[in-house]
Amino acid sequence: MANATHNVQKEILPNGLVVLTEPMEHVHSVSVGIWLGSGSRREPAELNGISHFIEHMVFKGTRRRTAEDIAREVDRVGGMLNAFTDKEMVCFHTRVLDEHLPKAFDVLADLVLEPKFAEDDIAREQSVVIEEIGMAQDNPEDLVHELFTQNFWAQHALGKPILGTPETVSSFTRDTLQEWFRRWYAPNHLVITAAGHLSHAQLVDLVSERFSKLAPVPDGATDPKPESAPHITLRTKSELEQVHICLGVPALPLTDRRRFAVSVLNNILGGGMSSRLFQNIRERQGLAYSIFSDVSPYRDTGVLSVYAGTSLETAGQVVRSVLDEFRRMKDEPLDEEELRRAKDHLKGSMLLSMEGSGSRMSSLARYHMYFGRHFAPQELIAMLESVTAGEVQQIARDFFDPGRIAASVVGNLNGFKLTRDQLSL
Repeated sequence: MANATHNVQKEILPNGLVVLTEPMEHVHSVSVGIWLGSGSRREPAELNGISHFIEHMVFKGTRRRTAEDIAREVDRVGGMLNAFTDKEMVCFHTRVLDEHLPKAFDVLADLVLEPKFAEDDIAREQSVVIEEIGMAQDNPEDLVHELFTQNFWAQHALGKPILGTPETVSSFTRDTLQEWFRRWYAPNHLVITAAGHLSHAQLVDLVSERFSKLAPVPDGATDPKPESAPHITLRTKSELEQVHICLGVPALPLTDRRRFAVSVLNNILGGGMSSRLFQNIRERQGLAYSIFSDVSPYRDTGVLSVYAGTSLETAGQVVRSVLDEFRRMKDEPLDEEELRRAKDHLKGSMLLSMEGSGSRMSSLARYHMYFGRHFAPQELIAMLESVTAGEVQQIARDFFDPGRIAASVVGNLNGFKLTRDQLSL
């Protein structure tokens, strides 16, 4: 482990495309990702969902391959090919045995260089994505988080759903997709990363062969910093058995130096089975089957949220119990044993994740896109170990201001109310 991160190499092609690799001699696989530094938060309201829709469409065929060819060529060698879209990036990634890297990369490059965007494929995929939106609406846990996010970030694009809406998705045309594709799928917006059993020179050669002629484009997008809103949103869905609750507060950007203290706070609050929320609300009181907290950091802001599913009769008690834990985090300093347990849990999770080529490949991209540099495991552990109980308590005091707490509740509410006074600490 000590020397592994010293093998990280970086190349910038003349057109601005960044290539990063981390060889891992002890594995037989290679994970490669092509990362686009633009996600749903860059979309104007009328094009909400276009980043995710294009991510779907590139798999429907390229100038050189049909959708079946794309699926079969990676399947044939026992590999994995997938993609995802989030608020701030899109990623296309593959994992194969080292001997199949050239073929897998050729397929991956095809997706982001030569999609066909055929009219009949667009129409079919619009139906598929609208069904996907409907599935999310039918999942109460997804729905309560989506409601929370939309209202928490008010009118900012960060609050818009990654999938878009049936109205926006239905409006996409071939010209719309091609224009967005040309605007963003350019070398100065792309990062290509790989980790596993490969050499840096090998990947640079593969990338140069397919991407060197790609021309950079100007980035004229506006992306204002979002402002959070302490909303209270209630949505009645009479067919639901449970009440689904999401409470949250503004948090810190991903790059903030205090991010490790936030990770410790989240771990202690609701990050696992030994967390305060789980032990108090599920184990001691038996009020919820699912209860957890989560941090979603972005490049210029963040949010810490708590989710719980409970009955209508106990919903108010669950809200009060969560607020009690917020208050405890603010008022009572951590004891050293709890702090140590949280650090050990986070450290173990971090180091275990680094054993896989996929997570190493992902880390290369995220560190570059957010920090412009790589972090050795020893650096990360040192920053985690430097967190003090006082820092965590100060973060809690900053975060858990009653005036900043937002809430969304979904279920057969039958007269259930939640007021600002009820969210006081």
